[in-house]
Amino acid sequence: MKRVNALLAGAVLALAGAQAQALPAAVVEGVQMPAWIERAGRVAPLAPDMELRAGDELRTGGGSRLLVRLAEGSRVKLGENAKLSLTEIEPDAGGFFKSAMKVLEGAFRFTTDALVKARRREVRITVRQVTAGIRGTDLWGRSTEAKQIICLIEGKIEVHPENEGAIDMDQPRQFYVRANGTSQPIGFISAEQLAKWAEETEIAQGAGAAVSGGKWKLTLASVDAQAAALAVYDQLRAAGYAAAILPEKSAGRIVYHVRIVSLPTRADAEALAARLRGMPGLAGPKVSR
Repeated sequence: MKRVNALLAGAVLALAGAQAQALPAAVVEGVQMPAWIERAGRVAPLAPDMELRAGDELRTGGGSRLLVRLAEGSRVKLGENAKLSLTEIEPDAGGFFKSAMKVLEGAFRFTTDALVKARRREVRITVRQVTAGIRGTDLWGRSTEAKQIICLIEGKIEVHPENEGAIDMDQPRQFYVRANGTSQPIGFISAEQLAKWAEETEIAQGAGAAVSGGKWKLTLASVDAQAAALAVYDQLRAAGYAAAILPEKSAGRIVYHVRIVSLPTRADAEALAARLRGMPGLAGPKVSR
């Protein structure tokens, strides 16, 4: 019971910290698990409403997606098996926002809402050895060891390949490729190809993602023994699923529920249940509101 109480106390402290800071630099808005955050050498699963800070490294697993909202209104999306490092990120102060990110692996998308494009900011995205300076824009890219792609969807960017001159891109569907350390000529892709690329970073409806404000939950274990609940909890979180333990008094005894919450629809909860069904220690996931 002591460990469960400590976990609950930690959650309360995290909430209090979130309320104390009126404008976090970045927040997780949605996550299709499994996905993890590494901070100061510690690894934990990503969850909706989690505040992010400089130095955090975000990682997604197979079939995963991640949506992060920055303080100035932009959104960063990651596809499956991706890795993103928030090397520098400062909350919006005095009308100026500053951020630098490194896409170490996988597909990403950076999108700015029309209402915030005019705000003062300095945003840089590095895709291995290529850095893009953002000026009110929408772009997509992918990072692998052999090839880096940056595709402009809207707006303007300045691409800086390592040890090469800057390249300006200002036309929709222009794309830059660096293969095996060498920049290729700027080209254009079709709308159909762009749509396929964009799907790689989108959270699909009903696919089992957890989001801010989601009302559905998935109960993965309801047990009398605290140790049994902790075993399921630890197993899920190590696998990249943001489970929580909720003790409940029922008929004079304490039942420990292990749940994943913040699921937006029944379809999402059922999709996640199907994905986790069969994992050792889980006796029939149950969907509820």
